[in-house]
Amino acid sequence: MADISTENKDGIHFITVNGEIDAGSSIYLDDALKAALENDEKKIVADLSGLHYISSAGLGVFISHLDEFKLKNIQLALFGINETVKQVFDILGLEKLLTIEKTKEEAINSFDE
Repeated sequence: MADISTENKDGIHFITVNGEIDAGSSIYLDDALKAALENDEKKIVADLSGLHYISSAGLGVFISHLDEFKLKNIQLALFGINETVKQVFDILGLEKLLTIEKTKEEAINSFDE
């Protein structure tokens, strides 16, 4: 089960993910990203420090929005990924497609002005 919350602060849209993202719960992550797109957010930070597991469906949610983010000049940074989840991202080469940082501060600082 996943618990996903969002917050806007200082011009940045934060998405916090706790629990597990699998085929059943990936729709909630997708909804959170779609809402950010609909609200024309330009800077999105995903806090994955509470994420214990992500399936291919969950990874697919991030991948499915990459082109639209690029097209709309939206910056996305992820942080707080634990070693187990990071291995999944690394195996698929997602560290080359996504901005992945260790801390919230690094994620925020990764954005272009």
